[in-house]
Amino acid sequence: MSEQILCIDDDPNILQAYRRALRKRFHIETALGGEEALEAVVDRGPYAVVVSDMRMPGMNGVEVLKKVREKSKDTVRMMLTGNADQQTALEAVNEGHIFRFITKPCPPDVFADVLEAGLAQYRLIRAERDLLSKTFSACVKVLTEVLSTVSPTAFGKASRVRRTVRQLCQELDLHQWQIEIAAMLSQIGCVSIPEQILAKAFDGKELSPAEQEMFKAYPLTGQQLIAPIPRLEEVADIVAYQQQTFDGQGFPGDGRSGNELPLGSRLLKVALDFDTLISANHSNETALAEMNDRAGWYDSSVLNALSKILAITKIQIVRRVNVSELVEGVTLAEDIKTVNGTIVCAGGQEVTRSVRLRLRNFATNIGIQSSVKVFVPSDMADRFPKEDPAEVEA
Repeated sequence: MSEQILCIDDDPNILQAYRRALRKRFHIETALGGEEALEAVVDRGPYAVVVSDMRMPGMNGVEVLKKVREKSKDTVRMMLTGNADQQTALEAVNEGHIFRFITKPCPPDVFADVLEAGLAQYRLIRAERDLLSKTFSACVKVLTEVLSTVSPTAFGKASRVRRTVRQLCQELDLHQWQIEIAAMLSQIGCVSIPEQILAKAFDGKELSPAEQEMFKAYPLTGQQLIAPIPRLEEVADIVAYQQQTFDGQGFPGDGRSGNELPLGSRLLKVALDFDTLISANHSNETALAEMNDRAGWYDSSVLNALSKILAITKIQIVRRVNVSELVEGVTLAEDIKTVNGTIVCAGGQEVTRSVRLRLRNFATNIGIQSSVKVFVPSDMADRFPKEDPAEVEA
């Protein structure tokens, strides 16, 4: 399809003159006023060049070109006016982002040369965009292939996290391609970390101090690998903060917190931690409950979106309590077994009066495990204080 030019004016005689003078050299279309022009942009665009008169009833030329830019960013915009005052020029440049400002009367040969310059600019814009797009796509493909070859563990993690992030974006009605690309490349910094250390970290196992320091560096390593690629600067920023908590803890640990953190990083943090808990054999319910219990770690809107994706509507936390202290209304997060390994009550079962009686009888006659993980409704959290890490270690 040939490159189209749209001329806008409120005088039909002027529009007819454009068609007669330029039709042999250009593909010219016309629009009588701003409303008709915007309809043409939507229905018959995109146009390579749009030329608008300044003074028209309804929308003036600046308003029209501003809306054209919103609908067709690559279109080259020009202003034609007989009132070339400074204020008109400033508005046209600042609001309409015009390429040329043409004063009336404009001889046909001069007008044709200006249109040729506009078409050349349009071709340049499209060529640069195509080049960037191809470079961008190729770089992302190479990085993901490198990750899958060098670190299958990290590639597997990134693939799972990408699926979760995509679901979160759909739930939150987000349409930012940078976020999904960041999920794809979130683990690229892991290429320098041994597979056995990654496996431990991704399964939620404890790392030695030296291993922890090595693992903590991967988001910034990923940022450094991604940042030089055209159009991926925002992606690099998302990757850098994927392990920083909503309250500013974690790493890189520069104090950036809350809504100052990239939205993509907040989604990644939720998706990454959920995947780690699932990899450590937590159920969806247990994983979400554990995350709800981590005060200040996550953007609550993202965590709520995860609960909707998982179809878990009741907000709960996880606590480990003595079996003798179980109360009605909590739900078992794991099986309760006798000292011989026989299951007395299965995980997922709600504690009722009859369950407590059954446990008391088994404890008296056979013996059962001393403590168990339970789901606790958030409104009952005060009755089950969180264990002090120091006491647990003791």
